[in-house]
This record gives sequence, structure tokens and C-alpha cells, in this order.
Amino acid sequence: MKINIDITQQEIVETFELFDDWMDRYQYLIDIGKQLPQLDPGEMTDDNLVSGCQSQVWLVASGSSEKLTFRANSDAAIVSGLIALLLQIYSGHSAAEILDSKPWFVEKIGLADHLSLTRANGLASMLAKIRGYAQMVDNNS
Repeated sequence: MKINIDITQQEIVETFELFDDWMDRYQYLIDIGKQLPQLDPGEMTDDNLVSGCQSQVWLVASGSSEKLTFRANSDAAIVSGLIALLLQIYSGHSAAEILDSKPWFVEKIGLADHLSLTRANGLASMLAKIRGYAQMVDNNS
């Protein structure tokens, strides 16, 4: 059974509710970011670099409009955690599902209020790049 994007977002919200304060939530982000598989050096190219992020973020997409897979890395700990959340939500879904979903988890877990402006802009840039890949394969199908 395929889990839909909203169910995954709700699971993330429930996980964040387990933490009493933002220091614990930041530590959780750092911990899940450390679990990201490393990209090959050959994938860490300008083409895969997410513009608009203060730290370096590389996002690699593969697949088709039926199922997109994303892999990513960053040189910043908390940003790696944000990427891990996005990959958990969007990787493995169709382009249409990605384009039809809204990232409401950001508001629900309070990220919008607890990220610096530069990290919030970076998160928006990562989401835009994921949606851009989805749009591109959706238009080509």
C-alpha cells in the first residue's frame, strides 16, 4: 500500500509533538540529517545545487512522472535534517501527487516560526526545486 503525502506529513507533525522544546526538535533535525546517504562526488554539481540556500544543498532527482525519487545532501546539519523531512514526504511519489500537495507540515510543526530567515528561504528553495522537477517530468509525459 502506498502512503500518501498528507499521511507522511501528519506522521512528521506527530513526531515533532513528542518533543517538549525547540532545542530537542533541532537535535532531532540534526540526527535525521546525519542519516542521509552521501551523494557521490560526481552528483555534487552546479546543476544539482539548490540556489537560494545559504548553505550548499545538492538535490538529485530520478524517475518518471509516475514515481520520482529524490536524494540530497547539505554541508549544514539542520539543513540536512530539513532535507531529510522533504525526502521522506516527496520521494517515491508521482509528479502529480507532488504538484497537488501543499507543504502544510511546515506551519503545523512551527518551522515557520523557528527557522532563521535564511533557512526559511532555503527550505522554500528546496521545495521549489522538488516541485520544479515534478513539473518538468509532468510536462514531458
